[in-house]
Amino acid sequence: MKTPLIAAVLFTAIAPAAAFASQDCPNVPRDQWMSDAAITEKAKGLGYDVRSIKAEDGCMEAYAMDKNGKRVEIYFHPGTGEVLSVTGND
Repeated sequence: MKTPLIAAVLFTAIAPAAAFASQDCPNVPRDQWMSDAAITEKAKGLGYDVRSIKAEDGCMEAYAMDKNGKRVEIYFHPGTGEVLSVTGND
């Protein structure tokens, strides 16, 4: 009896992350991704001071500081470098 409840809870927890990945981050073969250095240069050109970059749910995610010194996370299209979203950390 507990198994369906556990499955429902797990689905509810996992579904939003899967939805983000499928809606915002395209399915690009890894060999077609831009390099970390290229993403860093793209972010610098947009005025961000990049601290680190990692792959996250099919996107390239840069942890950076914006022009006002606020921490942000920038999600880039891995193949084109297009900014898909920017979120701020408080």
